[in-house]
Amino acid sequence: MSRRMMISVLGGLLCFYGLAQAQAPKYPTKPIRMVVGYAPGGGSDIMGRLIAQKITEAMGQQVIVENRAGVAQNVAAEYVAKSPNDGYTLFMSSAALGVNISLYPKLNYDPVKDFAPVAVFAVSPNLLLVNPTFPAKNVTEFLAVVKKNPGKFNFSSSGSGSTQHLSGELLKLMTKTDMTHVPYKGTAPSLTALASGEVDFSFSNIPAAQPLMGPGRIKALAITSAKRSPLLPELPTMIEGGLPGFVTQTWYGVLAPAGTSGNVISALNAVIVKAVQKEDFRARLAQLGADPIAETPEYFRKMLAEEIERWSKVVKASKAKPE
Repeated sequence: MSRRMMISVLGGLLCFYGLAQAQAPKYPTKPIRMVVGYAPGGGSDIMGRLIAQKITEAMGQQVIVENRAGVAQNVAAEYVAKSPNDGYTLFMSSAALGVNISLYPKLNYDPVKDFAPVAVFAVSPNLLLVNPTFPAKNVTEFLAVVKKNPGKFNFSSSGSGSTQHLSGELLKLMTKTDMTHVPYKGTAPSLTALASGEVDFSFSNIPAAQPLMGPGRIKALAITSAKRSPLLPELPTMIEGGLPGFVTQTWYGVLAPAGTSGNVISALNAVIVKAVQKEDFRARLAQLGADPIAETPEYFRKMLAEEIERWSKVVKASKAKPE
């Protein structure tokens, strides 16, 4: 091939590439919906609004948070799974996505096949919380009370299949004590029930629980992380309280319907990762008792598979059922 011909071919290829780029649809060109599977005020809602604001600022289009509470976020998950895969309907998910496939005998969606992971951006442990009248000041006293009164106490959660629910099931397993699970449609109503005395104790994430903690209000006895939180340094872990290996946490991540363009997934992931890497965002997560994660969609995909496997063992061993 002559030099002149080579230059001509290369010029043609560059023109074609430029034309293809010019014709590629821009994203986003309209508002984006981010669907949260729980009621307003809970951890997923707080985190969803936090990351939605960052996407709005970076992409120049409003990200509107839409709460579709019900059945441990299954209502929201099914809705997003069946939505158009154009990048304008996203799912703000918690760790329940890795639990529900084991907990529910039949789902109208597949947590792996029906979603394209975008980014997981934070993880957060739960707190063991009791209502103001519960006769225990620490985990040791709490365990003594529930063991002496099998079947007497009940605990709330944001819904069947949430890490709040499974934390309670794990507690039942490890203490060999019978306690009744009472599911609510979201963390906020779950904690309201705890504060009012409808239920005896609960597991909840720090962001949702903190506003209700204080003298004469709900009491935090322990945290479910492997080590104490800098946010609540005086609060011991469940391990310190006498339950070796008791570690549970929830995660917060964004997914899109399966088949969503790789360019859209990459664009959203880049925005979220950039947000997580900023000091102000990390400081805000720390205030909420969460640890940041800045990783790829593939990391999220692998993590979800590991979560499904891990929680399936707890569900099977505890014989937990949806309620």
